[in-house]
Amino acid sequence: MATWGSRGLRGSTLEEFINHTNERYTEMGLALIQKIPTPITPVKIDQESRHITLAYFDKISTVDYIGAVQGIPVCFDAKECKADTFPLQNVHEHQMDFMEKFEKQSGVAFLLIYFSTRDELYYMRYEQIRKFWDRGKAGGRKSFRYEELEPGWFMELKQGYFVPYLDMIQKDLDCRDE
Repeated sequence: MATWGSRGLRGSTLEEFINHTNERYTEMGLALIQKIPTPITPVKIDQESRHITLAYFDKISTVDYIGAVQGIPVCFDAKECKADTFPLQNVHEHQMDFMEKFEKQSGVAFLLIYFSTRDELYYMRYEQIRKFWDRGKAGGRKSFRYEELEPGWFMELKQGYFVPYLDMIQKDLDCRDE
C-alpha cells in the first residue's frame, strides 16, 4: 500500500485508506463498516486477461460505505476534489435521498471529502451537505467553496494512513444532543 506523503495521496486513493481504517476498526471491535460494491453486469470480457472491458450498472448505488459503530447505524460516501470548489453534481440525488432516509432512521450519514491540492480531509455532516444541496435546488450555487466549510470538521490522518472518522462521528452525535 502506498503511504501518505506531504504532497497528497501519492499513487493511492482515499478509498484504500478508508478500507484499511475500516479493517482496523473491525479488528479493534469499534465498528463494522463495509464497502458497498456497485452492482454491474459485464457485457464484454477479455478472454486472455479475464478482465471486464465493458459493463453497465444494474441499478443506481446508494453510498460507498455502510455499517454500525457501537450500535449506531452509519453510512457515508468518499469524494475527492482537486479544486477549492466542490461541484454538487458529484453527489447524486439518489444518494441524498438515501442519506436523508438513513438519518430519519436515527442513523448517521456523512461525506468524507479529500481536497487533494490542499492535502486536507473533511468530514461533512449530512445536515451541512443538505444545506448546500437545497441552496443549489433553489437556484443558488450548485457547488460549495472551501471557504464555506466549518474549520472544526477537518481531520488529520493518524500514522499517515488512518482516517479517524470515528472521532468525527462522536463530535457529530454530540452536536445533535445540544
